[in-house]
Amino acid sequence: MNTVWVTGAQGFIGRHLAKHLSDSGSKVYGIGHGVWSEYEYRAWGLDGWLKGEIDTANLENLASISGLPMQIFHIAGGSSVGPSIATPLEDFNRTVASCIKLLDWVRTTSSGTCIVAASSAAVYGSGHDMAISETASIHPFSPYGHHKFMMEQLCRSYAETYGLRCVIVRLFSVYGPLLRKQLLWDLCSRLASGEKELCLGGTGQELRDWVEVRDVARLLKVAAMIDDNGVSIINGGSGIGTSVSDIAEMIVRAWGANCNVGFNGHGRPGDPFSLVADTSQLAKIGYQCKVPVEEGIRTYVEWFKESML
Repeated sequence: MNTVWVTGAQGFIGRHLAKHLSDSGSKVYGIGHGVWSEYEYRAWGLDGWLKGEIDTANLENLASISGLPMQIFHIAGGSSVGPSIATPLEDFNRTVASCIKLLDWVRTTSSGTCIVAASSAAVYGSGHDMAISETASIHPFSPYGHHKFMMEQLCRSYAETYGLRCVIVRLFSVYGPLLRKQLLWDLCSRLASGEKELCLGGTGQELRDWVEVRDVARLLKVAAMIDDNGVSIINGGSGIGTSVSDIAEMIVRAWGANCNVGFNGHGRPGDPFSLVADTSQLAKIGYQCKVPVEEGIRTYVEWFKESML
């Protein structure tokens, strides 16, 4: 049976990925922050969970429990722009420092292991009006984007210097059950409190490529099968741009609320107007997203309401 590791397995994407890998027949072990009972981690498909930093001692400990992994899905790291601006050093340690410790352990102990690293479309930055290909220019704005690109460069360096196999997946706007931050969570929280007038930042016409977390889990598993030597980079998106205004209306409609949504016209400095993936490379590996955005939004609202009970 295929043994795989998921760093950050207790997080939003990590949990869904661990469950998908387990349901697909893999033995899944996780490492990261957070106390997790055996009952809880087994419910998400993990055969073992190690609470701790991603460092040599903990990775050796995990290997003694599980054996060497065929693949490591590196999901741990900074998770959004806001916290990276507030605490850039913490974001650096979560994203960059943890990555090089993992890479160096693989180099010295398990060089045949494939690393699938979750990066972000934030590395592209602003100025991309069309669908963004993997060869597009890189202009990160936030510490979060810069740190994700540093992580990518480390993967490239270890692939070129030591022959490691790394696949970098630049994820776009991931959403779905368990996501407790950002636009969808904020909107649902305001609707739950009974607000009738929802005023949001920006113009509402900003475009994002919304990809449901179940599709992300499928993609990350497929990415591990890419048979190229060295480092590969693929976008993790649907290729479909949906405006923030449309997303807000979908949320309100799925909630069944009677309220107005407006925008103040003031976006965050450096916030890209459009982040939509060119999915040509995904098509080449036979992958496409399955969850339409309106269906995914309905599922999210249903989960949010159930989580309130």
